[in-house]
Amino acid sequence: MKNIRVLDSEDLPTNTSSNEHFQAVVERARSRRGFLKSGLGLSAAVFLAGPLAACGGSSGGSGEGETETPPESSLLGFKAIPISTEDTIMVAEGYTAEHFVPWGTPLFAGDPDWKSDGSDDSAAQARQVGDNHDGIHFFPINGSSDEGLLVMNHEYTTTSGGEYPWLFGVGGTEPWTADKAQKAINAHGVSVIHIVRNAEGKWEIKLDSQYNRRITAATEMQLTGPAAGHDLLKTSEDATGTKVLGTFNNCGNGWTPWNTYLACEENFNNYFGTTSGNDQRDEAQKRYGLSAQETGYRWEEHFDRFDYVKEPNESNRFGWIVEIDPFDPNSVPRKRTALGRIKHENAAYRLAADQRIVVYMGDDQAGDYIYKFVSDGTFKEGGDNSALLDSGKLYVAQFEDGEASGDFMGTGKWILLDKNDNAALLADNTNFPTQADILIKTRMAADLVGATKMDRPEWVSVHPTSGEVYVTLTNNSGRAEDETDDANPRAANRYGQIIRWREAGEDATATTFEWDLFVLAGNPVKYTDRADLKSGSENITADNTFNSPDGLAFDQEGRLWIQTDGNYSNAGEYEGQGNNQMLCADPASKEIRRFFVGPKECEVTGIAFTPDSKTLFINIQHPGEDGDSHWPDGGTSLPRSSTVIITKNDGGVIGS
Repeated sequence: MKNIRVLDSEDLPTNTSSNEHFQAVVERARSRRGFLKSGLGLSAAVFLAGPLAACGGSSGGSGEGETETPPESSLLGFKAIPISTEDTIMVAEGYTAEHFVPWGTPLFAGDPDWKSDGSDDSAAQARQVGDNHDGIHFFPINGSSDEGLLVMNHEYTTTSGGEYPWLFGVGGTEPWTADKAQKAINAHGVSVIHIVRNAEGKWEIKLDSQYNRRITAATEMQLTGPAAGHDLLKTSEDATGTKVLGTFNNCGNGWTPWNTYLACEENFNNYFGTTSGNDQRDEAQKRYGLSAQETGYRWEEHFDRFDYVKEPNESNRFGWIVEIDPFDPNSVPRKRTALGRIKHENAAYRLAADQRIVVYMGDDQAGDYIYKFVSDGTFKEGGDNSALLDSGKLYVAQFEDGEASGDFMGTGKWILLDKNDNAALLADNTNFPTQADILIKTRMAADLVGATKMDRPEWVSVHPTSGEVYVTLTNNSGRAEDETDDANPRAANRYGQIIRWREAGEDATATTFEWDLFVLAGNPVKYTDRADLKSGSENITADNTFNSPDGLAFDQEGRLWIQTDGNYSNAGEYEGQGNNQMLCADPASKEIRRFFVGPKECEVTGIAFTPDSKTLFINIQHPGEDGDSHWPDGGTSLPRSSTVIITKNDGGVIGS
């Protein structure tokens, strides 16, 4: 089956505000600092960071227009691999990669095997591993690297034109029944999987474990925090505004130091439409991108709560961070409204010096924003932290071109989204009569206060020692010609970039920061004589070219792992870039090497390590998205999202 993939709604901005775009800020900073080559973008900056702040700040650097050959990395102990366009997984020499728990794997003892023709019903799917694996985390049991709970998101099920080409088998969508809609609902959500390494060194599911659990788009959950109970969260089925069914389109993830999992609701808007035949969306529904009429998932045809005309408030109950306790199978997942309602990509925490918890978040849509939450309470080691995410301050980032130290390009500030402390929000009693309204309509509040528009903020990660924060801006193919600049010389930014910032005084709760561009991706394979297209950074070469950085995570030793979810055509602007992949960067030496390549038409996503850093779990999502893969089972089988387990053959630390 071909041409399944449709236009990604994340590429279509819903932000019609006049707020400044980040690229305008970059251009002013570039002009003022004068250390970037005209027409190329990053040059001496390479990884503008040089040594990390914790290691001494500025690199000392070279003069204007000069470049340096990056030194060989002391962190990257593996040999880089070439691109691949094969329908298989490739990993660096000296490593083994094996697939594990693909979509449909039974989670409970006595359940039958998954049916390879997609004919399992909704009841079976509710007890099987869900579809389209994404964010993932390993929670060790008693600190073990051989036993723990593997928790992962199941973002969505592949659809095209109202058809589900894999979930029900090829051609199996029609007739569209309530049970089929329920199966799709049950394929979403989260899996909690008790896994153990057996005597042969292989990981397997402990099928009789009390911890195994499926959380779906129909699981009972609780809305908590400042917005809980607000009128905009009440429906005909829930007059309290606190009880909600399910979580879906969970993309990246987070976790907390008190061993809970954070599922991040992203493109929830794609599930809400109407069978009325008319576009009846209000301004908030448009700002969040709800479908004007029917959706590709078609849940609204059988379940009224997904029809925004019949249930106008139901969509307000999605777009939250969902906290799950994997060690309590009877616990109710909680949607933490204090962290704001956006299209969450992931959530990266950092403990402040005073033990308040700070959570960084990106809103994954072209032209949307970066956020930070600072808790009111403090983390108690071994204490009760169950309500820590229910009270705190929510900020949105504004990037500026002010003087910064070392190689950093500019400054920035965190704008507090608080009714009582922000004059613009205080004055707007029509849209934001209460603080709860700000949290429910977070995007609109950020519009009002002048947040900086970004190019699809995706995963955020915090360096384990310096505390510097990195975020992938995956791409913005819709940028117009008059929005280009030296740091983003392409009229359509198809390749993406990574930015970073450090908080003032190395204080995670600070309200100001310094920022720079960490790497600007490009394609030196296709464009050997076009400086504006071949690469934005000197350390992007034909050997490590990539587009659309997405997943991002530091390991314990400070290696930065970069995963891609970009164009896999290997043609045109993407010639020579192959299938989506995972690379590794050394922030000190500035070197990037390709470590892993996925099968055809997939996204590489999700990163989790065992405590000893000797086992790495990643996910392969939507292999065969355009109909040209049979991974992992081969032959003529249906493609299945799957986890991949990577180990080093000598038993060493991954990446060393």
